[in-house]
Amino acid sequence: MQRGSDRLNVHRDDEMKHELKGLLRSGHPTRVEEWHDPEPAADDDPEVWSGPVGGLGSPASLERVRSELTRTLSRGSFPATARDLARMLRRRNAPSGLIDAVAGLPHSARYENVQQLAEALAAAG
Repeated sequence: MQRGSDRLNVHRDDEMKHELKGLLRSGHPTRVEEWHDPEPAADDDPEVWSGPVGGLGSPASLERVRSELTRTLSRGSFPATARDLARMLRRRNAPSGLIDAVAGLPHSARYENVQQLAEALAAAG
């Protein structure tokens, strides 16, 4: 019975296992050609939070802020106050601009989810 694969796939699978063996064992790329590896971020690259496109006050601001927050915060982070959220962002190495913006929100306000927090940040910006 044929299951939609042919003889060459088995050989290609073995070939790929052999190619990836060094990467899986070492935990880092083992190729000589550097163009195969992803390029790391440069020191002078702008942070996503303070980048030139969609800054605070632009139409894309709410989506951008929400996206940046969801990279760092989880559902378990809420409900929380701005002070608690700023502390969590610091612990999770969020961009400093985002931490400062959250820390600048009223300390008595309580946020139930990322959407509420993003709306407050977009309105404050």
